[in-house]
Amino acid sequence: MKNLFRKLLGDRGERAAVKYLKKQGFRIIAKQYHNSYGEVDIIAEDGKTSVFVEVKTRTSTKDGHPFEAVDLRKQEKITRIALAWLKQHGRLEQPARFDVVSILWPDELGEPQIQHFRNAFEATGRGQFFS
Repeated sequence: MKNLFRKLLGDRGERAAVKYLKKQGFRIIAKQYHNSYGEVDIIAEDGKTSVFVEVKTRTSTKDGHPFEAVDLRKQEKITRIALAWLKQHGRLEQPARFDVVSILWPDELGEPQIQHFRNAFEATGRGQFFS
């Protein structure tokens, strides 16, 4: 039951993030995109920049702020997913970045508190990002 609640909250958070990003002028390319390396919540375009967005949603800060869950291991995973996507779509020569949307949604009926961290982390992992 706890996992179902977490999944539903995450899905609501992703929908709120998409709405927020669209208002900021982003063009959404994919939601819940997955490949053999894993899943990234949102792929968007901000002008000519491909943006890989990880969304973290929580109901409280009891276990830390939502953005704190995007640790080094998660960053490495998102980097691998992004590199594969960029290669597949012929975008290795275009700018790309990693954003985090952190959502605190303490009251189901209230409005979420959204923080958007642009360029939240650099490409991480072994080897070169642009190979």
